[in-house]
Amino acid sequence: MTNTHETFDRVESQVRSYSRSFPKLFGKAKNATIFGHDGREYIDFLAGCSSLNYGHNDPDMQAALVDYITSDGITHGLDMFTEAKQAFLEAYESIILKPRDMNYKLMFTGPTGANAVEAAIKLARKVTGRTNVIAFTNGFHGMTLGALAATGNAGKRGGAGIDLNGVHRAPFEGYFGPDVDTADMLEQMLDDPSGGIDAPAAILVEPVQGEGGLNAASPQWLKKIEKIAKKHGALLILDDIQAGCGRTGTFFSCEEFGLDPDIITQAKSLSGMGLPFALTLLKPEHDIWKPAEHNGTFRGNNHAFVTARVALEKFWRDETFANGVKAKGMHLETRLGAIAKRYDLTLRGRGMMMGINTEDGDVAAEICAKCFEQGLIIETSGGRDEVVKVLCPLTIELAQLDKGLDIIEDAFEAVLASDISRAAAE
Repeated sequence: MTNTHETFDRVESQVRSYSRSFPKLFGKAKNATIFGHDGREYIDFLAGCSSLNYGHNDPDMQAALVDYITSDGITHGLDMFTEAKQAFLEAYESIILKPRDMNYKLMFTGPTGANAVEAAIKLARKVTGRTNVIAFTNGFHGMTLGALAATGNAGKRGGAGIDLNGVHRAPFEGYFGPDVDTADMLEQMLDDPSGGIDAPAAILVEPVQGEGGLNAASPQWLKKIEKIAKKHGALLILDDIQAGCGRTGTFFSCEEFGLDPDIITQAKSLSGMGLPFALTLLKPEHDIWKPAEHNGTFRGNNHAFVTARVALEKFWRDETFANGVKAKGMHLETRLGAIAKRYDLTLRGRGMMMGINTEDGDVAAEICAKCFEQGLIIETSGGRDEVVKVLCPLTIELAQLDKGLDIIEDAFEAVLASDISRAAAE
C-alpha cells in the first residue's frame, strides 16, 4: 500500500472531514500514539472524538476480545440473550448503577449516539403524549433527523434536506453572557401562557457541549433546568455521549451534581476500545415500550459487550482511575490556562475535556495545522470552529501529555505572536 490519497479520492465520498485536517495514511496505534504508514509517531489529542477514552488497543480489552473471537463467541445477537450481554449487564449493574444508587433500565439502541438520542426523544414523546422538545443553542445530538432537529449547528442542519421540526431552541448557560440567567429566562417563558413555547415532552441537554465549543454547564444551572422539567411535566434527558465514561473525571459527567435525570444517553467510549455501542438509560417507570417498538439490527454487538465489560471491571471498580483523571484534568487546566492568559484568551470545558477559545476559526485551524506538522493530532470545536480542543485518551502518560501540550504552546506562539507582531507593525 502506498502512502497516497489517490484511492480515497477515487472511491470515497467527499463527505469525509477529519482526513482533510489530517491527510496522512495511518496504520497502527497504541494508547495515545498513532503511527503513520511511514512509521512517524503522532500524539493523539483527538481520541476518536472521545470514543477512545481508554486509549488505543488496551491490552486487557484486546486479549478478552481475541479470546472471545477465537472461542467462537456469538458476534451478533440482535436482542437475544447471550452470555456476553449478560456479563455486561451484570457488570454495569454492580459497578456503575448500584454504587451510585441509580435505578435505570438499559436499552440497547444501535451502534451510535444518534441512535440513543432518537430513542430518548421518541420515548419522552410516548411517555408524555407531547411532541415538543426543548434543546439548547450550540447543542449537538446527532445527524439523524430527530437528533439533528435538536442540534443547533446550521451547517449540520443544512444537510437534512427537509424542515426539522418539533424542537424549541433555548439559550444555553452563558449564551447572553454571565449576567443573564438563561434558566430563569426559560422558566419565565414556560410559565407564561403567552410565552410561545408548547408544553415540552423533554428538555435535552449536554452537561458539556462537546462539539458546540466546550461550554460547561454549572451544577446550579443544571439543577434549575431539572426543576423546570419536573415543574412542567417534561422528562429530563442528559446527553452524556461525549462528556461521559470518565471524560470529566467521573463515569457520568454530572454524578457529583445531585441530578436525577429521567433518561441518560451514552455511546462514544462505552465499548472501551472504539467498537460501535450505544445505550439509553431510562427510569423503570418510563419503560413503556411495546416489544420491537424501537429496535435496530446492530443493537446486539457482542464484541462491544465483551470489551465494555472489561473496561468497567478494569477502570471503575474503585476510585483509582477517576482520581488519576481528575489530577490530569487539573494539570491540563493549569497548562492551557497559562497559554490562554498569555494571549488574553479564555478556557472552555471541564476535566479532560478542555480547550482554548481563540475567538477566530481561521486562527484555531492554523494552530491545529501547526500542531499536526509537529506530530500532534488535535481538532477544533465551537459554532465557528474557534476552540482548540484537547480530547486525549484519559490513560495518557503525564510525560506524553506534557509533550503534546508543549506542541500546542509552540503552535499558539507561532500563530498568535506573528499576528501580534503584524498588528503592531500596521
